[in-house]
Amino acid sequence: MDDGHVWRNEYTIETSATAETIWGIFRDVPGWKNWNAGIEQIDIDGPFAAGTWFTMKPPGEETLRSQLIEVRENVCFIDETRVGDLVITVAHRIEPLGDSPGPARTRIVYAADARGPQASEIGPAVASDFPDVLASLAKLAETRSA
Repeated sequence: MDDGHVWRNEYTIETSATAETIWGIFRDVPGWKNWNAGIEQIDIDGPFAAGTWFTMKPPGEETLRSQLIEVRENVCFIDETRVGDLVITVAHRIEPLGDSPGPARTRIVYAADARGPQASEIGPAVASDFPDVLASLAKLAETRSA
């Protein structure tokens, strides 16, 4: 059902970093701006836990208020941002890739979902930098894992 009100996509990258290292970077919300060029300023209103709100300002744009709706240590966190009737949800998943030859690998997945008016235009715009963000995250995680 694509009537312009639902959009979703997934972006992935593989890394040699461990789930614990990646999770440590995710939990450091004020530090996100150091590896995510799409964040000029970010503040979290409490612990990195479901129900906690955070505010994020993309460069040259209005500040957005988002809420952590699910947090599972070393596995995933999901945040939700509402702009009017539009709801954008992003699941940030850490998936160990077992049974592969050689050193352990981990897949990082950003699964974006936009629902509501203009979802098919705003969803891709919101997620446009996800490949770059994932590359920066993986590079930082590998540096910390080394």
